Amino acid sequence: MNNRIQQAFANGKAFIPFITCGDPSLEVTEALICAMAEAGADVIELGIPFSDPTAEGPVIQEANIRALSNGITTDDIFAMVAKVRQKTTVPLVFMTYANVVYSYGVTRFMKKSREVGMDGLILPDVPFEEKEEFAAVAEDFDIALISLIAPTSKDRIRKIAREAKGFVYCVSSLGVTGTREQITTDVASMVELVKKEQDIPCAVGFGISTPQQAKAMADASDGAIVGSAIVKLCGKYGKDCVPYVAAFVKEMKESISA
Repeated sequence: MNNRIQQAFANGKAFIPFITCGDPSLEVTEALICAMAEAGADVIELGIPFSDPTAEGPVIQEANIRALSNGITTDDIFAMVAKVRQKTTVPLVFMTYANVVYSYGVTRFMKKSREVGMDGLILPDVPFEEKEEFAAVAEDFDIALISLIAPTSKDRIRKIAREAKGFVYCVSSLGVTGTREQITTDVASMVELVKKEQDIPCAVGFGISTPQQAKAMADASDGAIVGSAIVKLCGKYGKDCVPYVAAFVKEMKESISA
């Protein structure tokens, strides 16, 4: 398992924020990563913008559109990460789509990820049965290809857990990303199934937007992942979003640590 990710879960419950690279600009993305790390983020997910992000709800879709309209390329994002790595050692995980990695070249993408200091990769549109062409190359470059499990995975959860790397991303709600009024999924039983197969951290995402939800999800697992609520702040405050996001991350981290 990737050491930095392993260490992130070694000190209690992990808080994992998500932002879209280049929204509102790559300079702000760089500042956000450092500010979130200082505010207590244990792992940070970085979205590489894509024109058809099928797993995303309207908030993150709009962030993708804003970033792409800035002309952001994958190479620009790699260059930004290389700069960030001079300032922080916080574990960084890309979240993007198979098409982005394919068009860049799978080996070239993993090699470059390793060179700039990335720790993991999440591809929500690649089913477990089709992950091998990415997984083998990711392993060659010590990039953890992080598996997702959903409430509907049931019989597949154990199979997915057996081969999981880094941490397991437990999807708390069916449908696309976005904030939810209530999360009713029995996360604890999903986590239990994973742990029967492998002692690997499980973090819960999709729909978490309040400190109370984050705490409930973290209590049932090893950590909470929050995307849309943070991306919404980036959309609302634009280039001035950094202090607002940092304050939100701090509040969330404190709530799950309580």
